[in-house]
Parts: sequence; structure tokens; C-alpha cells
Amino acid sequence: MEEKWYPSEDYLKESNVSRFIEENSLVDLNHFIRSTYESPEWFWDKFFKMLRIRLRRNYDKVLDISKGLEWSTWFINSQFNIADFEEGSDIFIKWEGEGGERKRISYSEVLYNSKSVSSWLVKKGLLPGDRVAIYLPMIPELVFISLGVIRAGGIIVPLFSGFGSEPIRIRMQESDAKFLFTCDVSYRKGKEVDMLTEALKGKGEAEVVVIERSGKGKEFTQFNEVRKTAGDYLYVASSEDPFMIIYTSGTTGKPKGTVHVHGGFPIKASADIYFQFDLRKGETLMWVTDFGWMMGPWVVFGGLLLRNPIGMIEGAPDYPSWDRLFKFVEDEEIGVLGLSPTLIRALRSKNMEINYHPPRIFGSTGEPLDEKSWLWLFKEYGKRRVPIVNYSGGTEISGGILGCYVVKEIRPSSFNGQSPGINAEVFDENGKPVRDRVGELVVLSPWPGMTRGFWKSPERYLATYWSKWEKVWVHGDLAVRTSDGFFYIIGRADDTIKVSGKRIGPAEIEGVLNSHERVIESACIGVPDEIKGEKVICFSVAKGVTGEELKRFSEEKLGRAISPSEVYIVSSLPKTRNAKIMRRLIRNAYLNLPLGDVSSLENAESLNEISRLRKTTG
Repeated sequence: MEEKWYPSEDYLKESNVSRFIEENSLVDLNHFIRSTYESPEWFWDKFFKMLRIRLRRNYDKVLDISKGLEWSTWFINSQFNIADFEEGSDIFIKWEGEGGERKRISYSEVLYNSKSVSSWLVKKGLLPGDRVAIYLPMIPELVFISLGVIRAGGIIVPLFSGFGSEPIRIRMQESDAKFLFTCDVSYRKGKEVDMLTEALKGKGEAEVVVIERSGKGKEFTQFNEVRKTAGDYLYVASSEDPFMIIYTSGTTGKPKGTVHVHGGFPIKASADIYFQFDLRKGETLMWVTDFGWMMGPWVVFGGLLLRNPIGMIEGAPDYPSWDRLFKFVEDEEIGVLGLSPTLIRALRSKNMEINYHPPRIFGSTGEPLDEKSWLWLFKEYGKRRVPIVNYSGGTEISGGILGCYVVKEIRPSSFNGQSPGINAEVFDENGKPVRDRVGELVVLSPWPGMTRGFWKSPERYLATYWSKWEKVWVHGDLAVRTSDGFFYIIGRADDTIKVSGKRIGPAEIEGVLNSHERVIESACIGVPDEIKGEKVICFSVAKGVTGEELKRFSEEKLGRAISPSEVYIVSSLPKTRNAKIMRRLIRNAYLNLPLGDVSSLENAESLNEISRLRKTTG
């Protein structure tokens, strides 16, 4: 018999979604989900008013689709700033460093520091709409800085703390950021990680502000000096003013800068957290993540709007001991804990007995969670009592397309419903809904968190999501919708690679390899990995250099987190007659999968060489 989680009486009667259903005279969960996308003005008006948003001007109407679904706008003509919040002694941040030091930081302290950052930036000439990059590990200061930038009317650009100089340079250049906040070092697995050197290599013309932790970077503006700035500057924004650009990777070209607005990302994130993760009053929300990936800002802004504490840890969750994360969760009474499938697999591989009190709810996102890991988390840590809210969407969504609700059974690796406001479907190749077989995951409704295009590239945004079928958002995931109402994500429909839940465009890695003087061209693919979900394998046409040398070269440029696990030197790459490199066929040849029709290839023999590499190297 299949293991499942079933809701207790408490979830059926006291959960946030069950209370909302009862208070609004809805019939059941299906009626709730349907109402959120069939009557979006009603639902989002209702939810907006539940949040602690300090409106300077109320909205005239909730939704405007006069420019098409692709350019939907929300909370029309309202004025507010998402970083304008009430002070208070209640705790906002619970933090732990890798060395065991802990901090609890109140809303008042966060507000005080963010006011200082805002006032300093304005005095330094920051104008509304200017971009400010944040390249920091998971430390409390990133919250102060983010909210300070937003209070000043600026746009934050979160950067993954594991990036090397080249991804930093590209994003700094693309966003034209005027300031870069970083620290001299971060700490991971007992070692100092030099962040300042990478930041300086990639900063471009931006002014650098340094959080000094080990005595380096004294020649730059010190964050401690910024914190001393007096003032209470607040820019009164409109709902559609951008406050954040998060970069996400595609299969071709440069990273995509998804644009998020005050009345978008924070509202959508809060709704998912409230209704699907059932975060209740006073509970602490935590996701083991990085601020450079979507779930970092998702936790910060969701916690802020719902007025809940958030948990943060710097460094590796299993260092200095395997039970570090479990101990923190128990000690700090974490209510909702989010883990990537990669981390779940890594913890499972340790074969330890877990005797710590679990959170009330688990979350998992970033890539499909395999059934074996789902069952381990459910039985070994959750003791068969804790629901696992599987969650799938993306940076451009501001959260989930699919998730789970705690008033319905949850099956291993499944999603038991669409996220609030999302009319998700699975289409066949003809654009028709299908059940019980693989198709394309699509969205048929507008929602507040939808990206307002890609930074400086609206055409690319339309081509990426809106070009296949009219008025249909095609997300790029392959999925199955069962006839009894469950969803399963199968994988990506394109070539994007997901390493530890982080989307990496092959073109970005290939560009770095190709920058080596001895490399002619490269192609990168994702292949299954037991721990990471996928790992990057690259093939380069090169002379006078080894694969190992290119691997080290890419690590220096990209950082180890997203660099290829292997680089192979090959004589040629399979291409069509119009010179398109066929990554799908490279992947199939390497993994010894059926190749299918290769008649369009100019050099089909190149696949034999790739196939032999797999056999000779393992």
C-alpha cells in the first residue's frame, strides 16, 4: 500500500485555507482554488486587505488586462512601499552562524537599520529606479540592506553568494547597478570564503560597500559607517514600480532579469505561504537557501508581510556536525522548513537516526523530488506526521504554479492542487488539456507575481512564455495531471540544467569555456546525479588544453557551485545544417539513450565519440 499523508482534524478545521473556505462560504478546496482564478479581483482584493501593507493611496481597481494577459497590472493607482512597516519588539530574524553564534533581531532593529541604509543611499545620489546589487551570504545584514534599498526607491539585484567574478560581472553590467553591497568573507565548512576579491573583479563601475568580518576591505566604504547615517527616508512607490530584478538562466543567450514590482512578488509569495504552507500567527518560516535564488527573497518578503519570524543559517547545514540543521530547527521552533531535494538526498545519504523534534510542515522545491527521498523525509524526520508541501513554479512566477494544501491527502512527490490564483493545466502538442499522460505545464490566468517582463528585453519575455499558444503561459516544464486531481512534474522541456535546484543556462557556462584561448566551441548538458539532481557535463572542441584544465578554468570564473563536474575534449559537436548544436542528442548519446532521427545532422559521427566517452569514463 502506498504511503500517504492524511490531514488531521486540526488541519481540516484550523488551517488557514480551511478557515478562509468557511468564512467565505466556499464548498471545499476545489471550490477555493477555482474561485481564486475565476474571480481574481475578488480573491486578490480579499487577500491584499489581510496583509499588513501601509497604503498611502488605495487602489482604484484590482486588475487591468487592457494591454493583454502578458502585461497584466495590479492594484491600479495604489501607492505604498513594501519596505514600509511597523516597528515592534517581536522577533523578525532568527540567525545562526556556522560557528554556532546566534542572533535574534526584532522588527524595530531591522527598521532602524533599513532607514539608515535608505538615507545613506539617497545622500549618495541614488535615484528611484536605480539598481543596487547584493552579494552576501545568509546573514541578517542582507535584510537590512534589501529593505533599505527598497525604502529609497531603488531596485535590488540579489546575487548568488557562490558566484565567481564572471556571473557577477554579467549581472552587474546587465542591470547597470550603481552600488554593490558585499562582505570581505563568508564562512562555509570551517573555511573563510573570499567574496571581496570576486566582487571587485566583477563590480564594474559600481561603488562597493563592505561588511567587514575578518579585517579585509578597509579601503572601501564600511557598512558599519552606513548604519550610522541618520534619517528616515521613504520613497512612496506605486504598485507597479519595480523593486527587484532576479536573474534566472535560459538555454540561449544571457541570463534573464525577471522584473518584480511592489504589488507583485511579495503579494504572491505571501499568498502561497499563507494558504499552501499554512504559516500561522507567530510561527517561524525558514528555507535553506541563498538570497541570490528566489526562495531567499520569498522568505524575507513573505515573512515581512505576514509579520512572522524567519529563520536563517549561514554556511553548510550539516557542518560542523550532521545534526546542525535539526538542532537549529528544534531550538528555534521553526514551524515551516523548506529543503531542496538535493539537501534531502544529501541528508538521507548519511543514514543517521533523527531524534530531533521536526517542524510542523516541510516544503520542497527547486526540482522534482524523487519518491525515495520523499519517503525518507516523511518517515525518518517527519515520523509520518508532517506534511511535505511539494512546490513548483519559478523566479518569473514569484512562487508556485503548483503546490500542496494541508486539507487534502498528499501522495509521494505529488502536488495536490494549483497555487492560489493560478489556473494551471497540462496541454498536449495541440494545445488541448490532457489527463494521465505527459504534456506541457501551462498557466491560463493572470496573477500578481507574474514578472513584468525581462529587464531591457520585453521581446525575449514574450518569446519565452507567450509565443506557443495565444493567451497561454508555457512554463517549460513537462508534467502529468491525473484524472483524480494530482499533478507531477517530470522535468524540463528545454535544455536548462538544474543543479541542486538552481537553474543554469548552458549558454552561460559554454561562454566561459569558449573564452579560453585554446577552446573553439563547447556544449554543456545536465545529467542525473544522485545528490544534486543534475550535474553539468561539458564537451569542448579544443587544442593544447586538457579537460581537467578547462574544469579548473571554469571554476575560477563561475565558482564551484555551478561549474561542470567534467569537461571532455572532443573533435567536433553534433550540429544541424544551419549550425545549431544539438544538446539533446549529446545528452542522449552520453547517457546511451535512443537518439531518434539524426538525419538533420551535418556530422552524425560526432555522437559516436561522445557515446564512447561515457563507456570509457564510467
